Amino acid sequence: MQRSISRRLVALAVGMLMAGFSLPAVAERGDDAERKSKNGHAEGTIGEVMVAVEYGRPEMRGRDIFGALVPWGKVWRTGADEATTVTFGGDVMVGGEKLAGGTYGLFTVPGEKEWTVIFNRVANQWGAYEYSEAEDALRVTVPSEAAESTEALTFEVTDSGISLRWAEVQVNVPVTAGS
Repeated sequence: MQRSISRRLVALAVGMLMAGFSLPAVAERGDDAERKSKNGHAEGTIGEVMVAVEYGRPEMRGRDIFGALVPWGKVWRTGADEATTVTFGGDVMVGGEKLAGGTYGLFTVPGEKEWTVIFNRVANQWGAYEYSEAEDALRVTVPSEAAESTEALTFEVTDSGISLRWAEVQVNVPVTAGS
């Protein structure tokens, strides 16, 4: 009897561990009840490729954002707390450049007129504190544009790519399926 219970407990623990590894990235961000920046999730299909973005949603709360809280010309985690992640269910073209399917840390270097968008091979990291350019899978430059004020950072997956809006800025990252 004791041996049977022990086997069941081991099987249950292994099953729970296995299930934990297959949970979406939002589960890895943890409970956001005590966080100022709540967890965000955006997903959609581009062509035949599923795309998901997991991120922390900082709010403006009366602060100046770009060029102040988020400096121009410096690598930003593109969200709050853990680095933002983007998962592509298959190979894609980003800004005309090939990127293999998988999960990447999404970083940006904001500029007043254009942004560098970075897909880093180290998806699970806190902020950009240990960001390493050597781990970049792809960097593309895209224009930024003025937009209606958005209180909390918001990502959207559209038919033509990934869009982010915060404060009075919008950045559209063109993504197509395939290679």
